[in-house]
Amino acid sequence: MSTVRSRSAPYDLRVNFQIIRGFIAPWPLRQFKLKVFHRYFDLVIIGVEIIEVYLSQPIRLILQSNRLYFIDAVRAFAILMMLQGHFIDTLIDPVYRDSTNIVYNVWSYFRGITAPTFFSISGLVFTYLLLRAYSKNDDQPRIKKGFFRGLVLIGIGYSLRINLVSWLSGYFSSYFFVVDVLQCIGLSLIILVSLHVLFKRYSYIFSIILFSLGCLCFISEPLYRGLVIDHLPLPIANYMTKTNGSVFTILPWFGYSAFGAFISTIFFRHVHRNRFKLCTIMTFFVIGYFLIYHSTWFLLKLHGITNIELLRLSANYNFLFIRLGDVLILFGLFYSFERFLKQSIIAKIGKKTLSIYVIHFIILFGSFTNYGLKRFLNQTLNPTEAIIGAILFVVVVCLISFYYAKTNTFVYHFLKRKLINRFRK
Repeated sequence: MSTVRSRSAPYDLRVNFQIIRGFIAPWPLRQFKLKVFHRYFDLVIIGVEIIEVYLSQPIRLILQSNRLYFIDAVRAFAILMMLQGHFIDTLIDPVYRDSTNIVYNVWSYFRGITAPTFFSISGLVFTYLLLRAYSKNDDQPRIKKGFFRGLVLIGIGYSLRINLVSWLSGYFSSYFFVVDVLQCIGLSLIILVSLHVLFKRYSYIFSIILFSLGCLCFISEPLYRGLVIDHLPLPIANYMTKTNGSVFTILPWFGYSAFGAFISTIFFRHVHRNRFKLCTIMTFFVIGYFLIYHSTWFLLKLHGITNIELLRLSANYNFLFIRLGDVLILFGLFYSFERFLKQSIIAKIGKKTLSIYVIHFIILFGSFTNYGLKRFLNQTLNPTEAIIGAILFVVVVCLISFYYAKTNTFVYHFLKRKLINRFRK
């Protein structure tokens, strides 16, 4: 009985605060109609909302008993690799890009893991949360949140390309329609939520479809590698072709999100079982090793058996499956040390990935003003300067995100509240 009371008490208090807020909030608006009281009670309401968040923490902790803590660590690793990768790649002098230098090759290889990790972990996280919500017959809010977050990511991705100086001077560049990682992750989330809605009652079919889509995206890559689209509007075409400057396209990158979502279905079904963690870690390492060192051989063998030319073409440029192997090895490493990462600074960084991404983009590339580090230091640094600068850049961006920015969840909730209020007006 004590357990039941401890769970329900925060909820009862939270309901009481909502009742109090509903009672007091309209009162000054009706009685005084004075701006000062509007401001005052706005602060009161915000305070009540903060209290509600804290009161709801025990409930959240109970619901998160099967939380995959290693995910935050993986996201942190990916965002830190992205920060230093973008800084060095943008500002280092091209004469130091020496493909015969082992240090440069190692740095370049690990930099290539960043995007596959982001897409894979995004698919894993959100699909896992969808499945958990559906198991409690409460997935409708999560579905709405998925669509909303996808649209928010797409909107933020485009907003970071805005150049207010040019716009105010009357010049609009098609650079605004360039598709980057946020737009592709946002669209991937929308696709995954749509697939969940269609197949949520058929768990194993859902898993098979996700795995099949991932394989199809990767194997068919030679078909759209140099795709040119002239008959579609530029904003739509940019999601499929890089000819107009897009950094990422939905294919093949959605494949990583699909594989991440597939992994989440396995976690959801079996995470509660004995020795699941040990078996999963070993599976990550074994399959990761196979994909890195033997996936090309496997594709060529399949080509020899089936005589499907697409398999040979895919094998000859097999970076997608190899990078998926890198991601699985990374998952295995962080899952192995999960218990050391639960309350670490790495895990906290993993909860701030959206804020960190936005801050780094503004500082480095000069979003909105066109005045960023790239404008002044583009391709001018030597390796020593680039390394020291990258370390300082990572530290500064993380400090700003910790002390001046909010968590990803806060950002989503803030935008959602603002949009709802705008539509109500």
